[in-house]
Amino acid sequence: MKRLRLRSLLSRLQAAFALRAPGRRVLSRRVEPVELGRGIPVLGGSDWRPERVLLPVNPLFIWVTLALAFLLNLLPWGRNSIAPDFLALALVFWNVHEPRRVGIGAAFVFGLIMDVHSAALLGQHALAYTLLSYGAIALHRRILWFPMGAQSLYVLPLLVISQVASLVIRLWVGGAFPGWSYFIESLIGAALWPLVTWLLLAPQRRPATRDETRPL
Repeated sequence: MKRLRLRSLLSRLQAAFALRAPGRRVLSRRVEPVELGRGIPVLGGSDWRPERVLLPVNPLFIWVTLALAFLLNLLPWGRNSIAPDFLALALVFWNVHEPRRVGIGAAFVFGLIMDVHSAALLGQHALAYTLLSYGAIALHRRILWFPMGAQSLYVLPLLVISQVASLVIRLWVGGAFPGWSYFIESLIGAALWPLVTWLLLAPQRRPATRDETRPL
């Protein structure tokens, strides 16, 4: 019984984080926006496959969500708050899912706006968000192959690199080191990644009931 429970636990961990044996390749390719889910085992040893095709995203929805994330950052969370950087999370999400619509330029502009709001050295957040956006765009195809658990593991180092870049600039101009708890913000942001993904993909999901007038 203990062996069966151990095998069941290992299989659940492999499913959650898309762990595969080394040397195996997935032969299928992602050709359009999809939402990944648990499916039937496919050739190549991976049991992850597209579950549903997503509708095209409305560009207005992208910029509204970025503006709302910016407004969340403006809330008075307190100096020692561990609230995540909502704007950074939104930028990573759209860099991964819509890299042609939200690129490094948008991240740079939002970074400058954050610098003005926080009265920081001009360019501090701009550099951090630019590095964040560059990493997300460079890895967006790889990230989309994995389920939410594994995606969070990719998002975490991106958020940490962004924080490190901002911290280095702060220390360079004579600021004090805020302590290691400063990086808890990235851990919370990575933990919220599944929730952020579910919320921002909600308008793109097709209706669950089949409509005979729809081609798909």
